[in-house]
Amino acid sequence: MARHGYAFQGFDSTQHVRASVRERDMSHKHAREVAKAISGLSLERARDYLTAVTNKERAVPFGRYKGQVGHRSDPGMMAGRYPQKTAHEFIRALDNLEANAGYQGFDVDRLKIINATVHKGVVIKRIIPRAQGRATPKNNVMTHLELVAREV
Repeated sequence: MARHGYAFQGFDSTQHVRASVRERDMSHKHAREVAKAISGLSLERARDYLTAVTNKERAVPFGRYKGQVGHRSDPGMMAGRYPQKTAHEFIRALDNLEANAGYQGFDVDRLKIINATVHKGVVIKRIIPRAQGRATPKNNVMTHLELVAREV
């Protein structure tokens, strides 16, 4: 098992709590946009927002990866999507963050997400057989997710 570090610099165990999810099968692009959307929210607001995304009630605004992405009817939003699979993984990471905070003695109701980082993980390389003896690559990029919260 590989040992992973955290991308967040200046971690102080008396002020910050963190959690990570490694090697998950979710879109890196969707994860980046969801991380940007929940950064700065409290744990409860982030959980409510992600639950609404999985129910397709709220959309995630796409800022960088917005080519061929349709507009949504949420107020103030242009391009957006409903990345349900990614939102579910973020909810799992929030559960882990909340459990870590409770174990370390933080007040869970006062936690605010100050950093959400997404990195590309390993590439699982496979092939799809095609006609006439050819093959097409089918690469699946895993994603790392890191959340850091602070008590305010």
